[in-house]
Amino acid sequence: MKELLIGNEAIAFGAIEAGVDVVTGYPGTPSTEMLETIARYNRDGRIYVEWSVDEKVALEVAAGAAYAGAKSMVAMKQVGLNVASDPLMSLSYVGIKGAMIVFVADDPGPFSSQTEQDTRAFGKFANLPVFDPSSPEEAKEMVKEAFKVSHDFGLPVILRATTRICHSCSTIELTGRVDASKAEGFVKDQRWVIFPSLTYKNHLVLEEKKKELSRLFSRSSFNSLSGYGRKGIAASGVAYAYLKEVMDELNIELPVLKIGTPHPFPEDLALKFLNEMEEVLVLEELYPVVEEQLRELSAGCKPTPLILGKKTGHMPVAGEYSVELIKKAVCAFLAIELQEEEALVELPQLPPRPPVLCAGCPHRASFYAFKTACRGKKVVFSGDIGCYTLGNAKPLETVDTCLCMGAGITIAQGLHRIEPDTVNLAFIGDSTFFHTGIPGIINAVYNNADITVVVLDNRTTAMTGNQPHPGTGRTAMGKEAPIIDIGEIVKACGVGYVKKADPLKLKEAVAVAKEAMEHKGPSVVIFESPCAQNIKSGTPLYIDERCIACKKCIRDLGCPAMYMEDGKPCIDSSQCNGCNLCSQVCPVNAIVPVGGEQG
Repeated sequence: MKELLIGNEAIAFGAIEAGVDVVTGYPGTPSTEMLETIARYNRDGRIYVEWSVDEKVALEVAAGAAYAGAKSMVAMKQVGLNVASDPLMSLSYVGIKGAMIVFVADDPGPFSSQTEQDTRAFGKFANLPVFDPSSPEEAKEMVKEAFKVSHDFGLPVILRATTRICHSCSTIELTGRVDASKAEGFVKDQRWVIFPSLTYKNHLVLEEKKKELSRLFSRSSFNSLSGYGRKGIAASGVAYAYLKEVMDELNIELPVLKIGTPHPFPEDLALKFLNEMEEVLVLEELYPVVEEQLRELSAGCKPTPLILGKKTGHMPVAGEYSVELIKKAVCAFLAIELQEEEALVELPQLPPRPPVLCAGCPHRASFYAFKTACRGKKVVFSGDIGCYTLGNAKPLETVDTCLCMGAGITIAQGLHRIEPDTVNLAFIGDSTFFHTGIPGIINAVYNNADITVVVLDNRTTAMTGNQPHPGTGRTAMGKEAPIIDIGEIVKACGVGYVKKADPLKLKEAVAVAKEAMEHKGPSVVIFESPCAQNIKSGTPLYIDERCIACKKCIRDLGCPAMYMEDGKPCIDSSQCNGCNLCSQVCPVNAIVPVGGEQG
């Protein structure tokens, strides 16, 4: 049976067919749909699926399952791998018994990430095998092979995909067969307890495994040689798919080295390619992983081929590639005159459309409440990762820093130590609070940092598609779970001031904000209001004849449901969800519900 699937779905079905037993992860674009697909098609409940509180926890749960002989898989985006790096680095030395895949989605561009880091380089750093698919179809097949390699070598295997692989569509063959087997169970052994002496011995074993893997990968169907000539191209990941498209378009044949397993590098195959080459152009997104390996190997070739790529300025060092970019690079490399495209009708320049908080988003109310409470004060707003990062834009301008998950709370503490006369506020979402916010709270209490933490609790992981978390009362498998109360957690951590409020009740929210900032020592405000995407809209509002066109509603809030017409603000009823924030801001009570008067 064939289905049109995105890459993440193809990877999920590859895992299901391979007989995966346990799947864990933390939501993060562009990786999220993989785990969601497994949860959705896990109708008999054979596979255990969980959204963990963070990537470190997710990786450790998957590792424990693999210790017991199961096939496990953990999913995350590239910055999530940083969170999971502590157990991952040690796991390469300890090893596993069943099979384990670490699925990491990189984000060249980037489209929704803080960094453009390359997981292929991380795989080399961690001494772990890396698979790098060039298409959704290949990604699905790589899952099965990655499980086999993991089991045979007793190592976790990294499956690295990029945004275009994760989110592009392709017709995928689904077999319907599941290669499931019963896990042996955990067997007590000294190998599971990491000590320095064992680490040294295992490091030697690991180096031998890398040599064996390099030989195995040189024979793998995911790595290949094709074509003839003295000028060739090496390509990895989605860049290979782009190259094939360019070659078809230009109707050319040339030697191509395809690399689907960048670590350990398939040296025997690469040397066979290099020994026939005078010049090689390397096509790969992000880091020059393949380029560096080829450059190192080419030193032993006589004559030494010229390796061109990022390090020589022939390819961009940042951003994602495209068919057009690779076409230009190939034409320049082969001295082919690039035919000018037929000029298209010039279209008018579109106005910029930066992302904004949704109409009715409670985060807008939370930011506005604190901005109002802070008037006349010297204040720094430390932000975090989530929808609420959009609070940095005009007119709210209430996110002055954003580093990584959970950093808002701790950045605020560092700022306080240098500028104790400044009001330091830290905004953090509910899912991010569970992810990495709690250690920062404890640190603030322990070191008596005079900061105010504002938890924006909308009862979901909104930015990545409304996944559940420990505060929602349900799991990834749809089962009921205890609701972990954020207020009780921060009280248990020793925070002296903890108060909950509804940010859409503006007067109350501003009063709580002022009170929290006056408290000496760490204080926490929990603004509770559901994500606007997850509730039924209320009665939309409109602006009546009392409007004096002061524009305060538009100037202060920046709600996308509001616009100007004939010099006066108006409300788009198709976007308005009736949150009533603007009606509380209006100085003349001119904003009222459609079909009724303001109460």
